[in-house]
Amino acid sequence: MAQHRRRRTTALALGVPLILTAAGGLAYGVLPGSQPPASAATTAAPAWATATADGFASVNALGQNGTYGGRDGQIVTVRTLADLEKYATASEPYVIVVAATITMDPVGKEIKVQSNKTIVGSGTSGQIVGGGFFLGSGVHNVIIRNLTIRDAYQGVWNDKEHDFDAVQMDGAHHVWIDHNDLRHMADGLIDVRKDSTYVTVSWNKLSQDNKAFGIGWTENVVTDITIHHNWIRETEQRNPSTDNAAHAHLYNNFLEDVAGTDINSSYGNYSRGATRMVLENSYFQGFKNPVIKDSTASIVQKGNTFVGTSGRNESGGTAFDPKTYYAYTLDKTADVPALLKSGTGPRSSIGTTATASTKAAAATTLTVAKDGSGQYSTVQAAVNAVPANNPSRVVISVKPGTYRELVKVPSNKPHVTIQGSGGSRNDTVIVYNNASGTPKPDGSGTYGTGGSATVAVEADDFQARNLTISNDFDEASHQDIAGQAVALRTAADKVFLDGVIVSGDQDTLLVDTAAKEKLGRVYMTNSYVIGNVDFIFGRATAVIDKSVITLKKRWNGTSAGYVTAPSTAAGRKGILIANSTVNGDVSSASFYLGRPWHAGGDASLDPQTTVRNTSLSAAIKSTPWTDMSGFSWKDDRFAEYKNTGAGSGAASSNRPQLTDAQATGQEVADWLGDWTPSSS
Repeated sequence: MAQHRRRRTTALALGVPLILTAAGGLAYGVLPGSQPPASAATTAAPAWATATADGFASVNALGQNGTYGGRDGQIVTVRTLADLEKYATASEPYVIVVAATITMDPVGKEIKVQSNKTIVGSGTSGQIVGGGFFLGSGVHNVIIRNLTIRDAYQGVWNDKEHDFDAVQMDGAHHVWIDHNDLRHMADGLIDVRKDSTYVTVSWNKLSQDNKAFGIGWTENVVTDITIHHNWIRETEQRNPSTDNAAHAHLYNNFLEDVAGTDINSSYGNYSRGATRMVLENSYFQGFKNPVIKDSTASIVQKGNTFVGTSGRNESGGTAFDPKTYYAYTLDKTADVPALLKSGTGPRSSIGTTATASTKAAAATTLTVAKDGSGQYSTVQAAVNAVPANNPSRVVISVKPGTYRELVKVPSNKPHVTIQGSGGSRNDTVIVYNNASGTPKPDGSGTYGTGGSATVAVEADDFQARNLTISNDFDEASHQDIAGQAVALRTAADKVFLDGVIVSGDQDTLLVDTAAKEKLGRVYMTNSYVIGNVDFIFGRATAVIDKSVITLKKRWNGTSAGYVTAPSTAAGRKGILIANSTVNGDVSSASFYLGRPWHAGGDASLDPQTTVRNTSLSAAIKSTPWTDMSGFSWKDDRFAEYKNTGAGSGAASSNRPQLTDAQATGQEVADWLGDWTPSSS
């Protein structure tokens, strides 16, 4: 935690309850002079309708800020070819939910999709048979998601007569093709042609075709494309073939040629012409010539795995750093086959019929077990398997054991629960030992306080229950480095911690927000927090309710510490400890309840801790608040209300107590606003 020297002098304010309102949802009307379809949505759009792309499709360029499809338009459900074509070719934005098998007539028909469209399958029922979609010059902001597109095959394997693709684009930009099953077409499955750019192709299964995926067909070098988490199986060529792409980023794909079948690969990833390709953490199994390049092209390979492959496997030249364009997280290469076998193609939870009573799909459960009896052997591998922008709850059930690893739930994976499956919260332990001063392995400096967290949560609507999260950094052995060592860091809204133990020494539980101006609420109940110095700290609006706060001696056996160090933004609620117990095997009158942390010396902050209706042991000082780094606690918001126990005390100038009237505005519900935490 940083130290500060600037001082602020304002009157102590106990604060007014923050009024929170639900975010306004998108409303959908109908076309002038038309009747709404039976399933037109009249309420806020569900998550799958407002999903946005990652990769190059997320980049702000060509007058288009990312790819979000038809989220600004009406949601319509279609079951006939006529309706699908009507809405896909309209000039207005639409979210088009395909809720049936639609057969193209004539065979090979490609619907000419116009800009600002999302075409998404309803669960696994959205299927397009005998044709596909065409995106012409200038068409932009299109999402094709969660569909099966299949069976335009005309009986000739290397078909030169029929250009029947699943998705073809000629000069389009900002397109996202995600979670589809594309197979058995007459030409290619995906063609990205004629300078189409800002394209992301993710989590698709491409199979049973001569030509999987072609990119290029001009001499211009303008195409920017991201291809990640695709399972390319039983396809002969163009896996993909990438011609004259300015930036081609391929990562975490699984290319599989199954032995003993009639389909044999001729090559895998191909960098042609002036293409610059970055190929990372992909898994090639059984492929002939898995990675090839022209003499004029570049391929930079990193972390790929080749099993049973033969022939050319090439790299060379210079490419680019994808992270200068967008953020992304690599999955471990060894996890890719299992991850993609279970995660590619249409998902029952992505699409649903668009009715006014739309409900989230039932939770998906992923299992983790160290002994290999689960789907994954690490918690992070299970987190990685959660689809980006998942619309509904994913429960990661972790079997008993000690998991020594770092876990991060990124901001694009909301609605995740990590849950121990043992009989006790002690049975499942996630632990690591980084500290603020621990050097990073790559030599780029130290982790810093926030970066030291064993578990980092950056995604909204996160839940954890029935487990222990710990940082066991050994301060005694490492007095040479900064010893702040976070067990759990949250930087998100609606974080629910139920029946957990969060254990460390200094800076155990960091309750943060995604940004100073953003709201981040945390509710902890039926839990334990263990530490000694500033071990509940940060700028979030956080409630510790019906829990035990355990005070711990320092590394040298002394008793001295601080329970909270809020860095609350002005006008926000800070840390509330309610209906709880504060105790521990430490000396009497050795711990403060808190001190004001003005992070970065920011005098505009207004730190707040309220401790109410809580049992305080004799370890708490009779003057329970203290200054920090030149900032006086009396200039901020620190108070108690109706605490009990040997460590409680009467009101004084050094021990502010809320009046009954003030206490009515500092209840748990005032901290949580419009959010009522519930298990799901």
